[in-house]
Amino acid sequence: MKTDTATVVNNRFLPINKSDMKARGWDYVDFTYVIGDAYVDHSSFGPAIISRVLESHGYRVGIISQPDWRNDASIAEFGRPRLGFLVSAGNMDSMVNHYTVSKKRRQSDAYTPGGVIGKRPDYATIVYCNLIKRTYKDVPIIIGGIEASLRRMGHYDYWSGKVKHSILIDSQADLLLYGMGERAIVEVADALNSGIDVADITFVNGSVYRHKSDEQVFDALYLPDFNEISTDKEAYAKSFYTQYCNTDPFSGKRLVEKYKDKLYVVQNPPAMPLTELEMDDVYSLPYVGEAHPSYDKLGGVPATKEIKFSLTSNRGCFGGCSFCALTFHQGRIVQTRSHKSLIDEAVKMTQDKEFKGYIHDVGGPTANFRKPACEKQLTKGVCTGKQCLFPMPCKNMKADHSDYIALLRKLRTLPKVKKVFIRSGIRFDYALADKNDTFIKELCEHHISGQLRVAPEHVSDRVLELMGKPKNSVYQEFVRKFETINKKTGKQQFIVPYLMSSHPGSTLEDAVLLAESLRDMGYMPEQVQDFYPTPSTISTCMYYTGIDPRTGKKVYVATNPHEKAMQRALIQYKEPKNYELVKEALIKTGRQDLIGFDKNCLIPPRLIKKNSSKNMGGKDNVNKGGINKSKGKGGKVNEKNRNSNGRVIGNGTRSRKTNNR
Repeated sequence: MKTDTATVVNNRFLPINKSDMKARGWDYVDFTYVIGDAYVDHSSFGPAIISRVLESHGYRVGIISQPDWRNDASIAEFGRPRLGFLVSAGNMDSMVNHYTVSKKRRQSDAYTPGGVIGKRPDYATIVYCNLIKRTYKDVPIIIGGIEASLRRMGHYDYWSGKVKHSILIDSQADLLLYGMGERAIVEVADALNSGIDVADITFVNGSVYRHKSDEQVFDALYLPDFNEISTDKEAYAKSFYTQYCNTDPFSGKRLVEKYKDKLYVVQNPPAMPLTELEMDDVYSLPYVGEAHPSYDKLGGVPATKEIKFSLTSNRGCFGGCSFCALTFHQGRIVQTRSHKSLIDEAVKMTQDKEFKGYIHDVGGPTANFRKPACEKQLTKGVCTGKQCLFPMPCKNMKADHSDYIALLRKLRTLPKVKKVFIRSGIRFDYALADKNDTFIKELCEHHISGQLRVAPEHVSDRVLELMGKPKNSVYQEFVRKFETINKKTGKQQFIVPYLMSSHPGSTLEDAVLLAESLRDMGYMPEQVQDFYPTPSTISTCMYYTGIDPRTGKKVYVATNPHEKAMQRALIQYKEPKNYELVKEALIKTGRQDLIGFDKNCLIPPRLIKKNSSKNMGGKDNVNKGGINKSKGKGGKVNEKNRNSNGRVIGNGTRSRKTNNR
């Protein structure tokens, strides 16, 4: 009887072993899906979406989660799959998952049962493919996910300090699917099922393949050869920007990158965005909504805590932040689900025995984007070489929150729902561009609890320009509007800004300017985001080349660990442990005027052991700039990558744990 109950429970999930497969009456699987994360059957996790999409088209998928890459037998749980292996490192790049920006080993992994670190290898996609090749030499391998998607062409790898090949070369996989992947994976599956050899599947948008000849490649742009980009930083910047300008499904060209020995990597144009109906279909599939029960005894999967009662309402982002990889992965065209689809999911949520009345989030990469920036994007795509919000909102952009407001109102009135939060981040410049203040009013009245986190990132307009962010004056205007509107609610709610140190272009002088701004606000962040050079962002290109690929101009880059430490310390200048670094930075920049006991000083002439905020200069418990009145506690450096969250086999989603902003 016990076995029968377990079988019923496990059959709600896709099979993870041979006994599960047999319990379904299967003798084989069409695809074996190898993933670096724990198996979570929730629509915020790429393996769940891709496998359920394949299931809905009649294909059998077995999941091998976090196999032991040192044991060849770990890949053979289901035997030889009929059509092929699908491989992904997981919802994060495996190197970001393993290492902090200072390249130190992380202590935990939110995507592994019990939060245990080290259950996947470094460069996991490559290692898993090599593992498969040793046992099944001639079975097709299709790779995807955030790691593959952002490493699809030659790319700078921060952890090795080198320009690496396309991951398709080093993994020896047959095909790479980039982006969100639902359309592409079905097209590939149908082609394999019809008997087409994987080497001949060169026609799928959203895919990358390798070939020994370029004779049959038509209508393509040729990138600089790999040898050139690996030795010439100007060539690298040129190649990167060509790729960046071809991430739109309507205008994007086919790209070719040549390697030695007449080997070519060919990237087909991006897949078209999903319609609202298609999005609804994807999210209506029979997800269990939980991690596999086999993980319960191991402590569960930490990443499920925030997403279990959260709703994904959109994907894609036209924000265009330089340090964000969304342009390369999800694209700039916003795609949304219908109100009915989201409400149906919310109702199902409320029936869960663990639901306490709180919907944790209704959003996506940017919560308040519920439509494309302008109507032409759905027929002609996004503008090449231009941004919708930066440096100023485009005159063709329609800033309108009415649909999002209507959705939030419907969710608030559902039985059993006490509160609907917005935690995935909003674009304050987009909110300002909407001449109707209803969204900000309802945000203050209903959708935050004490703190609203937004991302101005810096105060130096020169650094902000390189970040692709609006001027500091725009943020200050939003703060004033928020405070005015929030005051009328009578609630004690405050804006808490996300800030970043050491972004390309940021000098010590800029870091001091940021510290002075924090002093004037009476606020010290509990966490600091140090710039993390992850694959396929404009900022990473600047970090490696010292060139802004958009303009060709040289950019100052802080690469010395000691200088980076000083920039980071200045943001938390009150912390006693940062005293010597802050003092050194102030002396180096000739700002000794900020060392003293005056109210405008950042630090006293010497470290006072029994430190108080008054002794350290500056005021506490003030509320300038919309900052929380409570004192900052200092604390850890937040080195999580906010921009490399994604689904596998080309599917990408922000993680609430590592916010995409």
